[in-house]
Amino acid sequence: MDITATPFTYQPNDVVSVRQWDAHQTLYKGYVTKVNEISNTLQDTALEKQANATYSVFRGLKTAETFALNGVVLHELYFRNFPEGMQRVPGPRTAQLLSFAYGSVDAWQKDFEATALSARGWAICVYDQRTGRCRNIVLDNHHLGYVCGGFPLVVLDMYEHAYFLDYATDKNTYVARFMAQINWDAVEKRAVLVP
Repeated sequence: MDITATPFTYQPNDVVSVRQWDAHQTLYKGYVTKVNEISNTLQDTALEKQANATYSVFRGLKTAETFALNGVVLHELYFRNFPEGMQRVPGPRTAQLLSFAYGSVDAWQKDFEATALSARGWAICVYDQRTGRCRNIVLDNHHLGYVCGGFPLVVLDMYEHAYFLDYATDKNTYVARFMAQINWDAVEKRAVLVP
């Protein structure tokens, strides 16, 4: 079954320009197209018979499937972090989770900003179901390093394609503006889903 791209409408904000947004949407739609292409190719059961851990077309498709599908999901979460209701502070459940893990929302924010500046791909605040705590993690690739059972709360794209048209190499300003513009309503909707 094919997946479809979620239509995201640009909303003026202080994080990215419409030009940056449109370029990013094109990339996102490319991931959707590749997920569908890979899924359709995997329908060929003859590929399963050639599966091999060293090299096989099946292995290549399965690793590419994870990369492309995570690219879709992470981008959708990232785009939803942009302003809608413009609640300037985390909601009660989000604040509780972040404070429990980091001592305070401010301490979490400092750690998240450092995580983002350390990332080559993604900075993500996940709720780790095993420990019952939030963790800020770095994913340098869509499919490498994700915490199994981690439920994403805040997602920040740190690949250069996410900010370079607007900021060039000034990652610090991009991160600071993102932090000031987080759609905390969207994050709260995720946070209330964790146990």
